[in-house]
Amino acid sequence: MIARRNPFDQLPTIAQDPNKFTILFSAAEFRTRLIESIRNASKRIYLVALYLEDDEAGREILTELFEAKQRNPGLEINICVDWHRAQRGLIGKAASEGNAAVYKKFNQDYKHQIPIYGIPVRGREVFGVLHLKGFVIDDTVIYSGASLNNVYLHYKERYRFDRYHAIENAALADSMVTFVQEEMLAHPAVNDLSAQDKPTTKDIKTDIRQFRSSLAQASYKFTPDNIPQDQIGIAPLVGLGKRRNRLNQYIVQLLAQAKDEIYICTPYFNFPNSVAKEVKKALKRGVKVHIIIGDKTANDFYISPEEDFKTIGGLPYLYEINLRRFAKANEANIASRKLSIHLWKHDDNSFHLKGIWIDKRYMLLTGNNLNPRAWKLDLENALLVKDDHHHLAEQFDKELENILQYTQLVCTYRQIQKLEDYPDVVQRLVRKITRVKADRVLKQIL
Repeated sequence: MIARRNPFDQLPTIAQDPNKFTILFSAAEFRTRLIESIRNASKRIYLVALYLEDDEAGREILTELFEAKQRNPGLEINICVDWHRAQRGLIGKAASEGNAAVYKKFNQDYKHQIPIYGIPVRGREVFGVLHLKGFVIDDTVIYSGASLNNVYLHYKERYRFDRYHAIENAALADSMVTFVQEEMLAHPAVNDLSAQDKPTTKDIKTDIRQFRSSLAQASYKFTPDNIPQDQIGIAPLVGLGKRRNRLNQYIVQLLAQAKDEIYICTPYFNFPNSVAKEVKKALKRGVKVHIIIGDKTANDFYISPEEDFKTIGGLPYLYEINLRRFAKANEANIASRKLSIHLWKHDDNSFHLKGIWIDKRYMLLTGNNLNPRAWKLDLENALLVKDDHHHLAEQFDKELENILQYTQLVCTYRQIQKLEDYPDVVQRLVRKITRVKADRVLKQIL
């Protein structure tokens, strides 16, 4: 048999000192590190997130940013959030001007202003959002799937659990900043949300189409390094759309390379077909597969039965139906321990982890949910860590141990609730969706 060529042997990467690669283990630690980094910044701050919320934690971050700018007017600060998400209220709440209102107020209240850019990946939010991740502060990249609000930053009692990594690397930071400057901020579709005369979505409809086309061909620019044995390699990756999406291609190739063990984290169990196929192939060739997902009650869309039900609250049940179907089809693999499904639940906190570990050699840090929406609609990125000499093995073992501490192992698909166990209102909703065959459409945008 001819040995399969490893596409990652030739992958261009940036050299990284493993001693300057730090894993943070909680939302509270992430918040502390982010605030300290903002306070100590001397040359630049670039924050990119789905949203920066108008709540206590969001305003705390804005205050830190604006105070840093007043202390050092030459400090370069740019914030990027999704254009649509920033200009609406929360799902299920009354209509409002959204987070853009607080951005405008901060810029009115301070002498030295900070642009807060809206990034319109598509003409409508449902068909694509800014899901790019990475906060660059001076020469450090703080990478997480988290957005900026109370629950992501554990400002009050509840937290939303994610992954958090701090990487000191000037070349990586420069590459990510250059992407934001050249591929996003330079485009006419991108506008400052705090400006008094910002355009409407309709005004920039043509620009948005051109912007999306441009983003679909964009990539991170950097000079590749030869990686010495005492270092690791990091490849920043980006992808948008279902055609020629290099991030998607690399994820599929990663899974195909696995020889011993795969760990996959996703908050929403709805694999794209290509990922599902590679997981199936991996199980067939004897690779141990571990899937870590949130219990439906740890889903950020979950609504407790005691509260008023809204249609959006059906999503966690749809994901669980997918999971039960998958577990039932793989009952033999579960019984033989080839497949392990870990359900995360910790009090009333929520789960938002994403990522892949392959044979303790490759680790993918990403905000990609590994679902059809991420695969086709949203602008996604990732940092692929290539650790041929296992410098980070101990750190990543600790990270996995930290993630798994609040999980329960699924020993049979029967542990997972079936439709008949759900509240009546959920049963009616799911049956209605299935009857009109809307579930097929929903799977492509959720």
